[in-house]
Parts: sequence; structure tokens; C-alpha cells
Amino acid sequence: MSFLNHIRRCNNADLSQFEPWFVGPERAGFIHRDFAPTLASRPALFGHRDKAWHLDPSLDTPERRSAAMRAFLLELRAQGHFKGLWREEAYAVTWQFTRPALLEMERSAVPWFGVRAFGPHMTGYVRRKDGLHIWVPRRSYSKPTFPGQLDNTVAGGQPAGIGLHENLIKECGEEASIPPELARQAKAVGYVTYWNQSGAQLKPDIMTCFDLELPEDFTPKANDGEVHAFELWPAGRVFETVRDTTEFKYNCNLVLIDFFVRHGMLSADDPDFVPIVEGLRTREPEYTT
Repeated sequence: MSFLNHIRRCNNADLSQFEPWFVGPERAGFIHRDFAPTLASRPALFGHRDKAWHLDPSLDTPERRSAAMRAFLLELRAQGHFKGLWREEAYAVTWQFTRPALLEMERSAVPWFGVRAFGPHMTGYVRRKDGLHIWVPRRSYSKPTFPGQLDNTVAGGQPAGIGLHENLIKECGEEASIPPELARQAKAVGYVTYWNQSGAQLKPDIMTCFDLELPEDFTPKANDGEVHAFELWPAGRVFETVRDTTEFKYNCNLVLIDFFVRHGMLSADDPDFVPIVEGLRTREPEYTT
């Protein structure tokens, strides 16, 4: 493995397999050709024209769109879709986080519609006499997704109706028992983007990166069952583990690579420095039909 391998692994999408999905005049996501027949089975809700999919235009408010979409997705769940991953958590459907949501959609359905997801990913670090250390959690072995893999110190999906920093503070308490007064000190330091495809699912996502310097005498503790355990690693060990292995959840590698760049752990003379930095903020792949 290498840092560039992780970036390529996260950016494997082939948009030639997808068609855009519109809500009114705004593109809301992408529909894979294998998922398209599912939409075609509901022509009153999803129309197809000009090589694109369109939500019923009579659904003219976010509330009406959300209700119609939820009813449709519940039907799919009853038919066995989502394979037990249903979260009962609504995500905002919007291409830019600061824009009003076109509608809200169940989290587990978001990648099936190629909708952009957002979320805070925080690196909690400690400055010790022997150098920089990072708190590394291992995901619970009972999690339905990526069980037992290493993760960012605190991270979470972005539910509708809450800000990124507010969500991070909530996740800090739930995942790591970090009290709000400490979690509020986390600083937004950038973002990473990627276009990842898994079969018919597409994740054109943005992760907002946060740093939080933690006191030496503070130890994160698993609180909600999402984390198996936390370990404090020297930053050099984290660097090598990301560079040389696939032990971290695939997209969490990007957040840590960004941390390494910002904290001067990656030499500017490294021949991959520029493509690594550019690759952390991937532009939309070329779309052809």
C-alpha cells in the first residue's frame, strides 16, 4: 500500500455506469444502471428523460418530497433492500452543505441514489515529551459496517437539522466520552473529498476534518458500543500503519493523510507530495453517457 493507493481506492467511481438524478432543476445525485429498474417500477414517482432521472415535479416542497421518498424506501426495505443496514436516521439531500435541503432521506439509502453525504472526522492528538501521539479507536466487532477496523478518533455521519461542529460535539460524547467543554475546542482544519463506488452504490462525499489537542491525562472511553477500544499510538506508528496497510477504514485514511500533511510529517520533497495533496480534494470525475 501507499498513501496514493488509499486515495485511488477511495476514488474508483466510473460515472459512465450512472445517470444523474434531478430534483427540480438541481442535480441531487446519480443512479446506477443496475438500480434504475427499481426506479422505473414507480413511474409516478420517478421519470426518465434526456438520459437523466427526475423526481415527480408535483412534489414541490421538501416536506412532500421527503414523505414520498420515505414511503418508497420503506417499501424497498420490506422487499429486502438495505440488508439490515436501515438506520432510521435522516440525511439532508443537498450538493452543498450550506444550501437548503431538497428533501431528507434515510441514511442507508443515500449511496443508492448517489447523494452526497457529509460528516465530521476528528483526529484527537496529544503532545508528549517524546513527540506527537494520536488516539486510535478500533471499531466494534459487532458493527454492521467495517467491524474491527481502525478509525478516526471520533467520526460520524451528518444527520439533517444539525451543524457539523454541533454534531461533532455530540459524537465526541457518544463515541469517546469526551465532555462538551473539551469537545468544543476542536478546530475545523479542512476537508477531504472522494468519489467511491461499491457496485451500484456511489459515495461522492465530503468529510470535514477537525483536530483536537487532548490533555495528557485524558483517556477516551467507549460509550455507545460503536468502539471496541482506544489506544494511544505514536504519530509515527499511525503514519506507517496508514502508509503500509489497510487496517484503517478505507475513507479514514484520507483524514489521517491530511493530518500528516498539515503537521509536517510528509516531506515536500517526497515525489508523491503534490499528487497526494491534490488527491485529498478530488474533483468530480468526467461524466460520459
